[in-house]
This record gives sequence, C-alpha cells and structure tokens, in this order.
Amino acid sequence: MNKASILVVEDDAPVRNLITTTLKTHEYRYLTATTGETAIMEASCHNPDIILLDLGLPDMDGVEVIQRIRTWSNLPIIVISARSEDSDKIAALDAGADDYLTKPFSVEELLARLRATQRRLSVVQNEYLTVDSVFTNGELRVDYAAGCAYLGEEELHLTPIEYKLLCLLSKNVGKVLTHTFITQKIWGSSWDNDIASLRVFMATLRKKLENRPDSPQYIQTHIGVGYRMVKIG
Repeated sequence: MNKASILVVEDDAPVRNLITTTLKTHEYRYLTATTGETAIMEASCHNPDIILLDLGLPDMDGVEVIQRIRTWSNLPIIVISARSEDSDKIAALDAGADDYLTKPFSVEELLARLRATQRRLSVVQNEYLTVDSVFTNGELRVDYAAGCAYLGEEELHLTPIEYKLLCLLSKNVGKVLTHTFITQKIWGSSWDNDIASLRVFMATLRKKLENRPDSPQYIQTHIGVGYRMVKIG
C-alpha cells in the first residue's frame, strides 16, 4: 500500500512534532499548518490524501475548517482534539469529519486510523465505483458509478461517511449488519469511538433519507445488534 500524503493542522508545537515525527518514521509524506486559513490554502493547493485536524486553532474553530473544505472536497478528515464532550464530536462529525481521536492518543492508534483510512480510500476506488451499477429500493436510488444517491427526483446531499454507510447497507439489503461489521467496513476498526460515531452518522443519514425519522422506512435499528436496510415492496 502506497503511503498517503498527510496535512497536519496543529498549532501546539509539541503535539505537531510528535505527529510529524511519527509520520516521518513510518515514511508518510506530510505538510503542516498552524492556522485554519493556512490549512484551507494547503488543502486546496496540494490536495493531500488525508487531513489530521486540531479543532482549537488560533484563527478559527476547526469545525469551520471542515465545513469550508467540504464545500469543494471529500478528502478524509481525521479530527485530533482535546475536546472529549459528545457535543464536540457530534459537531465535527456532522460538519463532515470522517473520524475523531481524543487527546491524549497513542501513536499506535493514530497509525491504525491512518491505515484504516487508506483502506477505505481503496474500497471507494475499487468497490463502490463499479461501472453500470445502480441500486433501487422504493424511491431510493444509489448510482455507485456516479457516486450519487437520490430520493425520488431529489439528489441526497450526503457526507462521505453517510454515502459509504448507504452503499454498505444497500449492498446488503435485507441483512442485519452488526455494529462491529459496519465499523470494520467503514473505519477499519471497532474502537468505542467508532460505535459512538456510527450512531451519529446513522442519525444524520436517516434525517436525509427518511420522510418520517420517527417511523423509518428504509433503515431499521436492531437494538444492541446493528442496522438493516429494509427491502421496499
């Protein structure tokens, strides 16, 4: 597997040095930024494979950086932050972050997250982007080749993770997928943070997919087990 290019957005010098030293030791290419504006400029100019993003930047909140990058790019963003409240994680994930690590973190977990993200990028390229492959279920239509999903005539505006979840569920329609199975496929691991993130992403996906989220038509929850896409008709 070719090593990804990483944009490290971190204003705390000791943490930034730890991350960049780790990346260099494991032969990753990397760029650094210490402000949100610089991060956005570096992302647009150099198009890195992955962004590691701190939320507490001196010029703007990291959530705003995510939102601005998401207006033109779906590149994976892994948040690394000292903020551990669920509300902070939800805000970052809702804005379009793909993963969330809480400081302090272990180097081993950071490397595992990077490897998992690289595997997901390969899956997107080799599995989901299949030619002449369209899934239809009721009013839902997923065009894997185009990377788009529609509900009736309206295109669904999904984050990268929401789209990956929808693809995974649709490719296994009628089957109950466990939390562990889903997180392994989406994040490449089953850390506690992944299970929490999964619940957030499933909730936001439902809001976009279901006309009545309180009475879901497409995605059924199996409490304590996982989720299933229901075959309509």
